[in-house]
Amino acid sequence: MANHKSAKKRAIQNEKKRISNTAVKTRMKNAVKAVRSAEAEKAENMVDVLTTATSVIDIAAKKGVIHSNTAARKISRLTKLVNAVQA
Repeated sequence: MANHKSAKKRAIQNEKKRISNTAVKTRMKNAVKAVRSAEAEKAENMVDVLTTATSVIDIAAKKGVIHSNTAARKISRLTKLVNAVQA
């Protein structure tokens, strides 16, 4: 455990951020799973699910939980998947 006051404070801040980041990542993963399950079921609302997932991924990138290039790659792959199913 930390010995200095500043190190203790930093440990508390890191724990709070870890919990927040985990929540954002979980939400993002669930959104991606929703798109993939809609693709498997060939649902009509795939575009709506994709739009929601895109928004969630962008928010994760904006908050710094994932890198912006990672977000772009995920969105691109999901869009490509949905377009292939609709074609």
